[in-house]
Amino acid sequence: MQLSRHTDFSLRVLIYLALQKETAPVTVQKIAEDYGISINHVAKVAQTLVRFEYVQSLRGRSGGLLLARPAASISVGQVVRDVENLKLLDCFGSGSECPIEPVCQLKNILHKAQHAFLTTLDEYTLADLIGRREALETLLFKSGPL
Repeated sequence: MQLSRHTDFSLRVLIYLALQKETAPVTVQKIAEDYGISINHVAKVAQTLVRFEYVQSLRGRSGGLLLARPAASISVGQVVRDVENLKLLDCFGSGSECPIEPVCQLKNILHKAQHAFLTTLDEYTLADLIGRREALETLLFKSGPL
């Protein structure tokens, strides 16, 4: 199973914002620059994170992005559920046209595996992802640690 780039970038943006020691907003441009990814990707991710209320977006001259709640209250599993398309097979949704669906064991096995995957992610919060703060800051922030 491979998570989408959107989910990857969502988690990275949340990590970035959780590393901020001050409550000053961070621009989409700064996040994109420090990660070396497209500003358009970061902007789309930011919209998703705002919609799910993980992030606040402040407009204006001193605007930018802030975490909307403490890192310890943001479940990694819930973020993945919110931003990832978890439909592994066509039969995971309604309207399946698979002729063997009524007796197929593959769907049940994959559903069980997906549940185990998400249950494992539920054991972690955004705060857990920034446990090695100094190392992350050294690798991430081009202008040096915060």
